[in-house]
Amino acid sequence: MHNITTITEFILMGFSDIHELQTLCGVLFLVMYMVALVSNLVIITLISLDLQLQTPMYFFLKNLSLLDVFFVSVPIPKFFVSNLTHNNSISIHGCAFQVFLMTSFAAGEVFILTGMSYDRYVAICSPLHYQTIMSSGMCVLMTAVCWVTGVIVGAIYTAGTFSMPFCGTNVIPQIFCDIPSLLRISCSKTLAVIYSSLGIGVCVGLFCFTCVVISYFYIFSTVLKIPTTKGQSKAFATCIPHLTVFTVFLATACFVYVKLPSSVPSITDRIFSMLYTVLPPTLNPVIYSLRNTDVKCALRRWQQNLCPRGLLHVTF
Repeated sequence: MHNITTITEFILMGFSDIHELQTLCGVLFLVMYMVALVSNLVIITLISLDLQLQTPMYFFLKNLSLLDVFFVSVPIPKFFVSNLTHNNSISIHGCAFQVFLMTSFAAGEVFILTGMSYDRYVAICSPLHYQTIMSSGMCVLMTAVCWVTGVIVGAIYTAGTFSMPFCGTNVIPQIFCDIPSLLRISCSKTLAVIYSSLGIGVCVGLFCFTCVVISYFYIFSTVLKIPTTKGQSKAFATCIPHLTVFTVFLATACFVYVKLPSSVPSITDRIFSMLYTVLPPTLNPVIYSLRNTDVKCALRRWQQNLCPRGLLHVTF
C-alpha cells in the first residue's frame, strides 16, 4: 500500500499572490460579469415580452442567453469573493459541483449553437417549409434535448474525473476547478478515465462542428445562388454573427477541455480559461443580439413604453 494523503479541499491559484492585484482582478472580473449578466438578462426579457420576437431564431437566442447567465455565474462570483477575502480554498464537493455546472452549461451552449445553425439552414434553404419544420413544438423539443444532453455530458465528465483519487499538491492553477488541472494532480494509476473524458470532449466537439459545417455548406451554396447582392447580404447578415459566436466559443473551449493535461501549467492556460469563461457570455449579446435590427427596434419600443414622454433617450 502506498501512503496517500486524502485531499479534502483545493486551492485555486488565480493570477497573482499579491493581495492588491488579487483585489484588482476580482473587481475587473466583477465588472465583466455584471456586463455579461445585464446584457443577457436584457435579451431574455426582450424576447420574452416582445411579440415580434416570438420566432424560432429568438427562442434559441433566449436559451443561449440563459445558458450564458448560468455559465458565467458559476466561477466569477466565487473568484470575486476569493480575491476580496484572499481565501482561495474550495472544498472537494464544491469543486465537483463547479465542474458539473460548468461542463453542463458549456455542453448545452454548444448544442444550442448547433441547433441554431440548423434553424438558419431551414430558414435559408427551405423557406417555404420553415414554419412547418421549425414549429413551436419542435423548438421546445430541440432545446430540451440540448439542456438534458448538456447535463448528461456534465455528469459523465464530473463522475469520471472525481472517481479518481487525488494526492500530492492540492493547488489548481486556474481561477476555477477545471478538468485538465484536476487530471494533472490525480494519482490514478490508469489513464482510462483521462482518455474517456478526452474522448467525450472530442466526440461532442466534432459532432457539433460537423453539423455546423454541413449546415453552412448548404447555406452558402444557397445564398450564392441568390441573384441580387442585396438578397445575399441580408442572408449573410443572419448567419455571420452565429458563425462568429460558435467559433469563439468552440475555439476557447478547445484550449480548456479538449487537450491532454501538461505537467507544467502555463499562463496561456489561465488566459484561455479566462477568455472561455467570460468572453463568450459578454460578446454573445453584442454580436448576436444587440446589433440586430429586430432587437434594437424592440429596445426602442421597450424604452417608449417605460418612458412615453421621452424622459430617457438611448442611442443604438
